[in-house]
Amino acid sequence: MRWVVSIGVALLAAWAALVLALLLVKPDKVRLREALRLLPDLIRLLRRLAADGTLPRGVRIRLGLLLAYLAIPFDLIPDFIPVLGYADDAIIVTVVLRSTVRRAGLDAVRRHWPGTDDGFAALTRLTGLG
Repeated sequence: MRWVVSIGVALLAAWAALVLALLLVKPDKVRLREALRLLPDLIRLLRRLAADGTLPRGVRIRLGLLLAYLAIPFDLIPDFIPVLGYADDAIIVTVVLRSTVRRAGLDAVRRHWPGTDDGFAALTRLTGLG
């Protein structure tokens, strides 16, 4: 029973740290709007990358877990909270995409990008991939 409480406290502390970091960083609304416009292409990108058998298994597992996280109806910070509600999703997607690029290369992400060249440029700018 002690370990359940310990895990709960650790998760609560991690959530509080995320909220504090988001409050300090306060992502600007222009970048957030740009990220939301990329969302349909981003979801297709994540699905394509997760299904690519040439990528390392760990990368595909992370991408699958990310897709599952994005699909579940609850978040670390609820989406009805202005700006911060969507910022947690954007941060998690950015972290997973950066780890994907580190392991598989930017060419793999580019190869699977379903959108326009401008959209890919926006994705690399927003996530710091390029």
